[in-house]
Amino acid sequence: MAMQAGEIESLIKAALPDAVVVVEDLAGDGDHYAATVTSERFRGLSRVKQHQLVFQALGGRMGGALHALALQTNVPDQENA
Repeated sequence: MAMQAGEIESLIKAALPDAVVVVEDLAGDGDHYAATVTSERFRGLSRVKQHQLVFQALGGRMGGALHALALQTNVPDQENA
């Protein structure tokens, strides 16, 4: 069964409470999403480590309930932090 954008956002925010999460359904099918996640937790981490934190938050749903996720991670701007 496909995941809803709100469920993806909730899972990420549960693991990264300070995160600003924007999820977009790319194909309208509930299987192909893009997500932008901004969190202070990413500061000092490589892009690979940042993405690993997000995928861990999804609890193994990648490849199953969630077919594809184009992921962009960011650290908050210093002036907005």
